[in-house]
Amino acid sequence: MKVTISDVARLAGVSTATVSHTINSTRYVSGETKEKVYRAIAELGYTPDASARSFRTGKKKTIGFIVPDISNKFFATMIESVENYLSAHGYHLIIANTKENPEREETNIRLLSAGLVDGLLIASTMEDFSRFESLIPAGFPVVLVDRTFDTKRFPSVSVSNFQPIYRSVCRLAGKGDKRIGMIGGLPRLSSTKERIAAYQEAVADCGLPQDDLLIRYGNSMENSAQSCLDELLEQKCDALVVAQGLMASETVIYLHKKGFKLGEDIDLVTFVDYDSDINYLYSNQMDCIIQPVEKLGETAGELILQRIETPDAPAFEQVLTSTYQPCGM
Repeated sequence: MKVTISDVARLAGVSTATVSHTINSTRYVSGETKEKVYRAIAELGYTPDASARSFRTGKKKTIGFIVPDISNKFFATMIESVENYLSAHGYHLIIANTKENPEREETNIRLLSAGLVDGLLIASTMEDFSRFESLIPAGFPVVLVDRTFDTKRFPSVSVSNFQPIYRSVCRLAGKGDKRIGMIGGLPRLSSTKERIAAYQEAVADCGLPQDDLLIRYGNSMENSAQSCLDELLEQKCDALVVAQGLMASETVIYLHKKGFKLGEDIDLVTFVDYDSDINYLYSNQMDCIIQPVEKLGETAGELILQRIETPDAPAFEQVLTSTYQPCGM
């Protein structure tokens, strides 16, 4: 049975008018009362019709951005790029941090889409598309950022890394490396699946050992690389591909502490998705796959404003490309 505004009012202990004013910002409501209303909305899973509400109330000139880890400089850099673009067009940005937790993402989607923002940018940590889609109110503008789903019902902007990873593995094989380890992000994410597929195809095409023990998975959070590195070093890897910027920086530091000399004791391919002194210091000792993170954020801002203006336009994918930079070049 569909949850109604009366159900929300009953659970929050307020009138339906107060719920309406809270959602639509049509009259002053105290912070304490707002909190009760939004808590009830999240608990019940109430999703008001976004199209009808926008017609009545007009735009709030605010966009929400749901990200997996606000402390990760990749997402922090992207947020700044999005905010710069939106600010130049008269919009504000609200950030929600999921910490790679699908339940936190669900709560944030429900809260933000219940009247707080005109549209949502989402770097989703969910794997189940049907669950994700069920959270989005009818007609509500959404753009997927960096991470997508196999089902293409929402517009998106992402970065393809297949060719750079494939080329980097082939280059390592050409140098004589035999056991090339791979560290990816969370296995459920579209970005991870693409990067692992590129590695596996290159390994097969180059005639290298196809060993599952050479593939490890971390995440977008801090301190997830070390356990992966310990396991791969036990496998006697002579090269590593680290397909995520934060884990790549942690890898360089960890290998340095262990006494490894990059380019001599072990070859390394890293992702560069934010400015870092580590990248500058070691750029001539490792291959780099450089992400267009500022462009990713700017494009996300552009797409969500387009979606707000034409919510019924067909959904399409915009795919940017990263740059492969072999060491010394």
